[in-house]
Amino acid sequence: MRAAVIIGFDKPVEIQEVPVPEPEPFQVLVRIEASGLCHTDIHAAHGDWPVKPSLPFIPGHEGVGVIEKVGSAVTDRAVGERVALPWLGYACGTCEYCVSGRETLCESQQNTGYALNGGHAEHAVAHAAYVVPVPDGVISAEAAPLTCAGVTTYKAVKVSGLRPSERAAIFGIGGLGHLALQYARIFGGRTIAVDVTEDKLQLARDLGAAHTINAAATDPVAEIQALGGADVAIVLAASPRVLEQAHASLRRGGRLVLVSLPKDNAMSLPIFQTVLGGISVIGSIVGTRADLAEVFQLHAEGRTKVIYETRKLEEINRSFDDVLAGTVPARLVFEL
Repeated sequence: MRAAVIIGFDKPVEIQEVPVPEPEPFQVLVRIEASGLCHTDIHAAHGDWPVKPSLPFIPGHEGVGVIEKVGSAVTDRAVGERVALPWLGYACGTCEYCVSGRETLCESQQNTGYALNGGHAEHAVAHAAYVVPVPDGVISAEAAPLTCAGVTTYKAVKVSGLRPSERAAIFGIGGLGHLALQYARIFGGRTIAVDVTEDKLQLARDLGAAHTINAAATDPVAEIQALGGADVAIVLAASPRVLEQAHASLRRGGRLVLVSLPKDNAMSLPIFQTVLGGISVIGSIVGTRADLAEVFQLHAEGRTKVIYETRKLEEINRSFDDVLAGTVPARLVFEL
């Protein structure tokens, strides 16, 4: 099978012919139809984070395809079923986090495209219990971005506690942000889109943003405070300055939700303003299998729209460059 293989953190991705993997007893073999490109794939390929993947490996945690084979112990998945392979590739199922519905905090978890070979390949094996069925009404190329970008931002809106009529500021309108904006609207929020490019802001307007702010041309903090301040600020741009602007844009009692992971792993947090203003700072990691099922259902009902462009797997290195340059409208999806 063809696969995109990371052979070195300072080397280009190689397209190689590798053996089709065999599923272990509790795994399934999936013929990948579409695999979304996430910025995390680039971090993984470059070894940017403290815990690095073991080389060589196949990235990709937005894979969607059809089960071709099931392991001998699999009873709840079937050949021919279309499923998604999310970031949470495996969790122990028995720790306090797993049993309380917080499986993405499991300390024994293994992540697809990082610890486990991922979906940027014609086939992938996955733990049967952690793949998520894709409804018939959702095409694979759209299901792929929903498998990470969708469920991550849906979870962020959920944990923000956003209530109808509250103002929600989304910092960074791209692959994640255009979906976060839609989920905030579904939750009843009055949305404010913040970005530095006019095309992304036009996308936000097309998706129903109540207000748009070009942070390259004006002070987003002043603009949001002039509206009365944000009740919720969700940060999807990986810049400490943006994190700090989002905090400063909040009204009293506001909630700052951190999703992006700046490479330098730091931001300045003003303690007096946080304490006296009753500000909550919330870290939000990717959603659970149940969250992803809800994301798919919302899309099947026509309540969300995925903005994406399809490419061939052989274009992966150029695609990395385009994502890093910020020239991608929203999401890239490899069709296999």
